[in-house]
Amino acid sequence: MPSIRNTFASLASRAVHGIWRRAQYAGAITAERPGPYAFRRIGPGTRLAFPQGTVFGTPWIELGDHCVIGQEVTLAAGMLPDLDLGPGPVLTLGNGVVLGRGSHVIADVQGSVTFGDDVYCGPYVYITSTNHSYDDPHEPVGKQWPRSAAVEIGGGSWLGAGAVILPGARLGRNVVVAAGSVVRGDVPGHAVVAGAPARIVRRWEGERGWQPPLRTPAPVPVPEGVTPQQLLAASELAAAEPAASELAAGEGEQSRGSPAAPGGGSA
Repeated sequence: MPSIRNTFASLASRAVHGIWRRAQYAGAITAERPGPYAFRRIGPGTRLAFPQGTVFGTPWIELGDHCVIGQEVTLAAGMLPDLDLGPGPVLTLGNGVVLGRGSHVIADVQGSVTFGDDVYCGPYVYITSTNHSYDDPHEPVGKQWPRSAAVEIGGGSWLGAGAVILPGARLGRNVVVAAGSVVRGDVPGHAVVAGAPARIVRRWEGERGWQPPLRTPAPVPVPEGVTPQQLLAASELAAAEPAASELAAGEGEQSRGSPAAPGGGSA
């Protein structure tokens, strides 16, 4: 029998999780429920998960349609809150952009940040158009005037977990940035970059395809109209096939080794 203490602890745990789920729903930011933020635009279907990270300069931030912004994501336009950044947007997300949990996107009026459509970012990606300078060897780096340069992330790109995109970076369309890479400068479309600093490790070259060639076959898309139940049945069948093959192989070995079997070596 569970003790009264364990029962109370179980009920308290359920209550806390229930309250937290309600808080997550109520605290999420959408076009219909913008909360305390006055974004320049929030497109339909876009959602900022609760709790949000540091968010300021919202009058200069545009969020496209159907964007997914994870928990603890920082969105900052300008170096400090309550600045006048001019008439145009400073930070722009296209439609269908995904920012993973804990990511930071920091834009300055002298260096805007622009995402194309359908850009996917893993967790803890850091994108900034402003960086510290260290020209003066006698002044602390943090007190020196920073440098700014616009950042562009081409549509369809994928930024792996922990990637860092520095001021002035311009990524073409469908660029893949490996996890933990540090990117600066221009990256052509349909390229894979990795490392710190990031370098091109694979590119699409038209008729030649990917160079160097991919080491794994392309995934087969799920046909239209297939139900979840059919997918589950297919996966169970695929899992059962190797076991059946091993069983058949084992029975075959036993048959070949049996003295009663034809050709088994019996006198």
